[in-house]
Amino acid sequence: MISDPFTPFASSYFRIKHASDPWEVDGAARLRREVFCREQGIFENHDRDEIDAVALHIVALSSMAVLSDEVVGTVRIHQPQPGVWTGSRLAVDRGYRRTGALGAALIKLAVSTATSVGCQRFYAHVQSQNELMFRRLNWQRIEEIELHGLPHVLMQADLAAYPPLINAQDGFHALAKRIAA
Repeated sequence: MISDPFTPFASSYFRIKHASDPWEVDGAARLRREVFCREQGIFENHDRDEIDAVALHIVALSSMAVLSDEVVGTVRIHQPQPGVWTGSRLAVDRGYRRTGALGAALIKLAVSTATSVGCQRFYAHVQSQNELMFRRLNWQRIEEIELHGLPHVLMQADLAAYPPLINAQDGFHALAKRIAA
């Protein structure tokens, strides 16, 4: 069978890091708008809120050769009270959801970043269809709730599974577990 010569390139090598360059921050906002406004219809024009001003934004960057070229995943974290952290707005580009690596890698860097600065508890409101992924990543269900008209689960990370990272802002690299089809 001959492969389609016009199939777009899909990277299998990613850098997961704190968003530091303007193009990374803009790419994270673009991806969130695509996922939460256009795909899911949760928000009308944008999903930005007051948390964005105080949150640390984390991105997954696809790589073309050795250069990062596109934001393909994002999550934000913030500390609403001392020692307590929250993750929200986890999003992965539709073309990269089947790689089996990005959601877990974003969660790993998010929680490990927080543990690096003294996190004692880490929570997230997870869309119900993603609960199993979080449970596999050592999170426990606390309660079912509804947010933005959709079923969610409040979950808490087992911090023992997320050791602190030295230089967490630099992140790490991740490889696709499988090539998207």
